[in-house]
Amino acid sequence: MNAARPHINPDLIRVFTGNANPELAKRICELLGVPLSRTDARKFADGEVDVTIHETVRGKDVFLVQPTCGPSINDNLMELLVMLDAAKRASAERITAVIPYYGYARQDRKVSPRAPITAKLVANLIQTAGAHRVLTMDLHAGQIQGFFDIPVDNLYATGTLCRHLESLDVLDGAEVVVVSPDAGGVRRARYMAHILEKSASLAIIDKRRAGPGKIEEVRIIGEVTDKVAVLVDDMIDSAGTIVAAAGALQQAGVKRVLAVGTHAVFSGPAVERIRNSGIDLMLVTDTIPLGEPARAVPSIQAVSIARLFADAIENIHCGGSVSSLFTDVEVIN
Repeated sequence: MNAARPHINPDLIRVFTGNANPELAKRICELLGVPLSRTDARKFADGEVDVTIHETVRGKDVFLVQPTCGPSINDNLMELLVMLDAAKRASAERITAVIPYYGYARQDRKVSPRAPITAKLVANLIQTAGAHRVLTMDLHAGQIQGFFDIPVDNLYATGTLCRHLESLDVLDGAEVVVVSPDAGGVRRARYMAHILEKSASLAIIDKRRAGPGKIEEVRIIGEVTDKVAVLVDDMIDSAGTIVAAAGALQQAGVKRVLAVGTHAVFSGPAVERIRNSGIDLMLVTDTIPLGEPARAVPSIQAVSIARLFADAIENIHCGGSVSSLFTDVEVIN
């Protein structure tokens, strides 16, 4: 383990984790130079979640690392809530919920009559359970920060993914075009195009239905021919959208297709779709641990964002600036 950073006081900070992504929590602690505090999160025979914290947290600055991801989203969310309640009742000085992947983020508005806004419900639960602040990454909808009445720091993985992409030497010295697979991701794509060392251009995939019951028509807005295309998205769920975008780009004559996504949700047929697609390389982060099927696909690679979370936790603990970690983030506002 690394020596403790000068500003981190190991006596005042505690980092805990549940069962969602313990490996990420261990990496964060190694970079912070503090031990991962001991906790047990288990289930009773009837499925009830039971959490035991084995170290004192009275008067401590507590960080609970727990993405609310699959395959047991609700179990992981419940573990987080129970850990928050346990820390609150044990008189922690401050409790930060570190949620690398915020589940239910896509349910951020009413899309039909009598529909719930579950992202707001989850925010209410996290606050009521005892969180004083939230640290998360690449929220699917930025307005979710406003669902909380406590501070929310939303980190961005784009810089980490860009640096790793450039280190792999897969851009072939060619012109690069950063592509958003839908209209909703344009700002994210513009941010990546801005921070890539190459002066990358921008393109957008526009999907429309040709008529009732007819196949979607896919159009590319922007020049992509003879360029290396980099598709960028915040999460890869069933991979249908990004694989269809890759096919359209290949038909348009790109040299190769690369893809980056922060959250590797990979539900249903996602892994097989990626395996059989024209995507040469897909970079994701370890906000969600990769399952064995995804690890078996050579084109899927995970990049750790533990360093970014460790830096953010250090700044929060020491009263520093989290926004200072992102010098160009205003580009996507």
